[in-house]
Amino acid sequence: MKIRLDKYLWAVRLAKTRSQATELISKGKVLINELPVKASKEVKQGEIIMLLKHSARFQYKVIELLDKRVGAALVKDYILDLTTPEELEKLRVYQESQRNYRLTDGKPTKKDRRELDRFMEDWQAD
Repeated sequence: MKIRLDKYLWAVRLAKTRSQATELISKGKVLINELPVKASKEVKQGEIIMLLKHSARFQYKVIELLDKRVGAALVKDYILDLTTPEELEKLRVYQESQRNYRLTDGKPTKKDRRELDRFMEDWQAD
C-alpha cells in the first residue's frame, strides 16, 4: 500500500484536515527520519515522523499504513508515540506561558470599562 504523508497525518489524527497537514509539511514542521519532506512523500512502515509544534518535537513511529481516517481509539494501532517527557513538558510550559500572557494583556471588558469610568467620576468629584 502507498500513502501520501499529508493523507497519513490526517488519517492518524496528527492534523485536523488534509490541508492543515499539507500546510505543516510545506512550512517544514514535519520531518521524516529528521529530513524535510514534501506532502507527496510516500510513508513507509518503520519510519519516524517528527512533528515540530511550538518549542516541542513530537516523534511518532509508523506501525502500519492506512488510507482512511480512523477513530481516536484506533490510532494506537497505526502509530507509536515516541515523544519524550521533556518535550511534553516544553509544550506544557509554552501553553501555560501563553495562557498567562493572554490573561494579563488585551483591552478591558465592558464591565471593566464601566467600573473604571465610575472610579474616574468619583475621583474627579472629590
